[in-house]
Amino acid sequence: MANFRRFRPGDLNKLSKCNLDPFTETYELSFYLQYYAKWPSLFQVAEDQNGNIIGYIMGKLESSPDVYQFSEHYLPWHAHITAVTVAPEARRLGIGRLLTEQLEAAADANDAWFVDLFVRSTNHKAIAFYKSMGYSIFRVVKDYYGDHSSDPTQSSEDAYDMRKPMKRDVKKEHIREDGEKYEVQPTDVW
Repeated sequence: MANFRRFRPGDLNKLSKCNLDPFTETYELSFYLQYYAKWPSLFQVAEDQNGNIIGYIMGKLESSPDVYQFSEHYLPWHAHITAVTVAPEARRLGIGRLLTEQLEAAADANDAWFVDLFVRSTNHKAIAFYKSMGYSIFRVVKDYYGDHSSDPTQSSEDAYDMRKPMKRDVKKEHIREDGEKYEVQPTDVW
């Protein structure tokens, strides 16, 4: 099985097995290190018995800047999953679920209202996975991705902003059942 632990800077050279999926976003090295520096407890890896990274999750805790608190797009204190991915040979073993549950536990421990994430609207497997974990579509972010994962003739792709309420959101104020009907522009999300 896998060993779960916090990310370490030396892991950067071991992420490539996980990042080969066309649905997985790959970032510049400084981006990974920024998450490590700011939110180390929300950057976890799964490694196999040989020390290979076979999955990881990067997350953060944040809210929208106060200047936007009266905007309809304002986000209160919440956790955000920036990336979660599992190497192809390690999929269907529950690694993604365990990584996500660890981040959700940290969100609850930090009194977050919800956990959110963005997923490509064509990534049906990931959408089904998140729904099985209690996430729902909150809104559609039009043309969020600057490329299209499966159609090279298209220049962009929509994202679903999916959310799962945490313990703090007793009244379920930060989710909605018909999120597919709410469309926003990338400039509306922070």
